[in-house]
Amino acid sequence: MTAITLLDGGMGQELIRRAGDAPTPLWSTQVMMDRPGLVQQVHEDYFAAGATVATTNTYAIHRDRLRRAGIEDRFEALHHAALAEAQAARGDRENLRIAGSIGPLAASYRPDIHPAHADAVPLYAEVAQILAPGVDLFICETVASLAHARAALEGARTTGKPVWLALTLDDEDGTRLRSGEPVDEALAIAQDGATAILANCSAPEAMPAALMRFARTTLPFGAYANGFTRITKEFLQDAPTVDALQPRRDMGPEIYASHVMAWVQMGATIVGGCCETGPAHIAEIARRLRVAGYTIT
Repeated sequence: MTAITLLDGGMGQELIRRAGDAPTPLWSTQVMMDRPGLVQQVHEDYFAAGATVATTNTYAIHRDRLRRAGIEDRFEALHHAALAEAQAARGDRENLRIAGSIGPLAASYRPDIHPAHADAVPLYAEVAQILAPGVDLFICETVASLAHARAALEGARTTGKPVWLALTLDDEDGTRLRSGEPVDEALAIAQDGATAILANCSAPEAMPAALMRFARTTLPFGAYANGFTRITKEFLQDAPTVDALQPRRDMGPEIYASHVMAWVQMGATIVGGCCETGPAHIAEIARRLRVAGYTIT
């Protein structure tokens, strides 16, 4: 049967849960600084659950976010630290891969404050070039607009490594990005340089509408959803933190895995979890895939 790439699950929420610290605008970056080694443990647990890709804990490490916290001088060091923890978790297992996470500039879910193209591209490229020597591919995550898609893809492609573009969808209409722009237009951008197209950090129920459109392309495609209650149009802050969102009570490993298996039946070959999913969710997905006869690569 079809080979499935199994991504890991959420990193920031899992770190906060294990550390017991309150979320901050730095998200998982602060936890990494305060508790070195914890990121490696999370990566190891995801690998043990069946994931074949570790996503680096670099989503929120952008100069604008660090500048607000007065620690921009640690920009490169934090990227190298996150990369080292992922590499340590992988060890010498050549069948496992590391994906460099490149999150949105300015803030998540805020296409209205994304920087202009000429400013954004070099910032995305800077992150990609720091991570490139130690990763197998990049995932530009939580891409909320067409402008974001163009800039992130152009910046990441400067390294020559494969780039997966992951779009965040309107939770009420999976045919549109958070910006309100059509997924179909983002697909046209992805086909000009991305090596896979994904949907992420959106409600599981929004994914099928996007996947139907992804299936019309020649790109490998997939999804990894979050477990938040709906991220509404009112969730607009300069630097949103997850304490402003509530986890769903109906998204345990079994229910989430059922969503994922439905995506696989639609042709998705890259699946995993986003915020509010953990190793137990990935383990259940891996179990379901094996029972159904899929190969996990």
